[in-house]
Amino acid sequence: MQIIAQHGEIFIILACLFGFFMAWGVGANDVANAMGTSVGSKAITIKQAIIIAVIFEFLGAWLAGGEVTNTIRKGIIDPALLQDDPQLLVYGMLSALLAAGTWLLIASMKGWPVSTTHSIVGAIVGFAVAGLGAASVDWGGVGTIAASWVVSPLLAGTVGFVLFKSLQYLVFEARDPLAAAKRYLPAYVFLVGFVVTMVTMTKGLKHVGLDLSFGQSLLISIIFGLVLSAIGTWMERRVKYVKSSDDHFGYANVERAFGVLMIFTACAMAFAHGSNDVANAVGPLAAVISVVQSGGDIESAALVPWWVLVLGGAGIVFGLVTYGHKVIATVGTGITELTPSRGFAATLAAATTVVLASGTGLPISTTHTLVGAVLGVGLARGMAALNLRVIGTIAMSWLITLPAGAGLAILFFFIFKGIFG
Repeated sequence: MQIIAQHGEIFIILACLFGFFMAWGVGANDVANAMGTSVGSKAITIKQAIIIAVIFEFLGAWLAGGEVTNTIRKGIIDPALLQDDPQLLVYGMLSALLAAGTWLLIASMKGWPVSTTHSIVGAIVGFAVAGLGAASVDWGGVGTIAASWVVSPLLAGTVGFVLFKSLQYLVFEARDPLAAAKRYLPAYVFLVGFVVTMVTMTKGLKHVGLDLSFGQSLLISIIFGLVLSAIGTWMERRVKYVKSSDDHFGYANVERAFGVLMIFTACAMAFAHGSNDVANAVGPLAAVISVVQSGGDIESAALVPWWVLVLGGAGIVFGLVTYGHKVIATVGTGITELTPSRGFAATLAAATTVVLASGTGLPISTTHTLVGAVLGVGLARGMAALNLRVIGTIAMSWLITLPAGAGLAILFFFIFKGIFG
């Protein structure tokens, strides 16, 4: 208690700095994943991707980021074990933020799309085992999170596979593919609007004080989906289609129609990502603030201050703008060749999986989800469509992430313990 009273302000300043550094890493590595399909399929430029991400990542983090934050903050360690030594929780959370941020910096420099969720969970587990012993970790909670790392790419891959197959059947195999694309485009836009709004309404907005019933959420989501569908139809009419002699089936024009859809899915993915992954930077930061402000009392539930979500959102945006281009290249062009229709199927599948996970409070990895969805879409065209070498590198970077986060966190934990006593 005395240490917290003595150094409380320093702890909060360090937590804000490390939290911003971690959020920067999320932006540089993870947001690039979210935007990679849109840029890789040439539906939008890198400049447009950054503008979309800046707006929707920030909104997702601020409006819907509260639910997952609780899981990151409370779901891994039993807070009761730290009642007598609350400063250990502060050291641990500071070291977890610094360790995860450092690993994300290394991965982003290499262009590896690693998981920010893996990084922070690995770091928290590492400090808990080193500082408190293996019994302090809620292994059941960690098991649930670990299970989501397998479930999320499988689920997203399946949804992506089914979505792309539906596109092939309804649009590309139709007698007039362009007419078919125009006919089904409003339905796909509706799906994007409905999925994102539904989960935001049912789960995300609770901490803003908006608690709607399931029926009310359903109605609002349907209305929002229809409005978005109308906007999509209007945008599609403004697309200039060109006849080309070497394009017998008009597929180039069909892809242009899907370019309109990609703008909507890019917005959905950015929002979904902001709501899910801001927790990785903000959860430990909120824990430090609540311990210091309560004078060392470890409350099991602490409200995330609004400015903390804003700090997380700002860090994410800054990371993408300054360093996001490397990972965008890996995801957008490395795994499989993407066109707007393939990119649309992958992004919608990933966004659906992420918002469902945010809704249930399960901190899944956006990276795994998106890579799983891109693989699913690639598989729908056969194994030859996949770049197995790039996939192998990605898989290896995923395996290293947990131990790297844990190892760095243990090192920083003992440094902080040595400095502050």
